[in-house]
Parts: sequence; structure tokens; C-alpha cells
Amino acid sequence: MNVFSLIKEDFSNVKKNDPALHSTFELFFNYPGLWALFFYRIAHSLYNKKLRFIPRFISAFGQFLTVIDIHPAAQIGRRVFIDHGVGVVIGETAIIGNDVIIYQQVTLGGVSTSKGKRHPTLENNVVIGAGAKILGNITIGASSKVGANSVVVKSVPSHCTAVGIPARVLKRGYDQTPLSHDKIPDVNKEIFEYLIKRIEVLEAALPKGKQEAIKKKDHDLDEIYDNFLHSMD
Repeated sequence: MNVFSLIKEDFSNVKKNDPALHSTFELFFNYPGLWALFFYRIAHSLYNKKLRFIPRFISAFGQFLTVIDIHPAAQIGRRVFIDHGVGVVIGETAIIGNDVIIYQQVTLGGVSTSKGKRHPTLENNVVIGAGAKILGNITIGASSKVGANSVVVKSVPSHCTAVGIPARVLKRGYDQTPLSHDKIPDVNKEIFEYLIKRIEVLEAALPKGKQEAIKKKDHDLDEIYDNFLHSMD
């Protein structure tokens, strides 16, 4: 597809993905992500013609208007939707597939100053939650999701969910609904519930005499815990 066909498709894609859009008129004023892609498409086409200054100037102008920083050398596929978009950073060697959704404050950044591929690759149908940081030459597999504010430094397989700092890969909790990036397991809650239940089992198995000694230690620990809570007031 030529650059103008891609731009036309970008405008149509917003209508498909955002239920908040009520008129075509709103596209011109309320969608910085769309306009960031508009400037990127033009800058990228010129960059591919071995030009350097003009594409960087167009990119800088687009960044000034949208507060979205997309390097003109990055490779961005079709029907990519940058929702809200403010604060998004897409590095020089980043590769983004088709039908990817990126929310505000996302960074596709590098962790090296060496030349070559140093930014992430997002395969088709990936969803990146708000504030997530994808760092280094890693790959987020097709149809995977990254939870909001996660920091991903290792590759994520296809059809998985990555969440946390640093992000952990979960092979469950994946939901086929395109925008359901909120439906991810709370692994911290689950492990704490497991530990509490495990402690209950161990306490029940202890001999009666030792239970009294444990109760005294519990009392001492409660005092330490109370002092900690009061120190945070």
C-alpha cells in the first residue's frame, strides 16, 4: 500500500476501534495518536528514500503537536491504533505488526547504545496497556497482552499475558476480546492467599505444646507490624 492508502486506513481504523467517536469531525481535534501516525507515515516514506533531515523535522513537528515521539525509521504496520497516545515513545528500530493497540505513556525503548536492532518487536494483534515499558530487542508474540505499567525486558510468547515489574509471563488470563487488557490474573493476591492457607495447614498440624510458643511469637510479630503501620501515618 502507498502512504496515502495507509493514512486513509488509519482514519478508518479509529472509527472501528473507538466507541467514544461520535463524528468524523472529532478525528481532527481529539485523536493525537491518529495524527502522530499521519506525520509518521509521511516521514517514514521520505526516510525510506534515504532522506534524513526532512523526515526528522516532520517527526519533531508531529511530536510538538501530539506529544508522541515516533522515530521515522520505525516500522509500523497496518491498522495500528494509538489510543489517547500522549507520552508514547517508539524507538528507531522498533517493529510493530498489524492490528496492534497501544495506550498512552507506552515506551518501546532501547537498553543499548550499540547500532543495530535495539528496540522491541510487537507482532500482530498485540495490546499494550497504559504506561507499559517494553525495553530492548525483544519480541511480544502475536495476540499477547501487556498489563498497564508493566516493565517488559524479556520476550513474551504468543497468546500470553505479561504483567508486573519486571513483567512475568502468564500463559493464562488471556482474553480474546480486543480491548480487554484489564482482564489479567492478580498473581500477587493468589500467592499471598496460598501462603496464608499453607500457614493455616502447618499450624493445625503442630503439637499442642508448640502452638503456645508460636502464639507468643505471633504476639511479638504483631507489635512489630503495628509499629510499622504507625510509622507510615
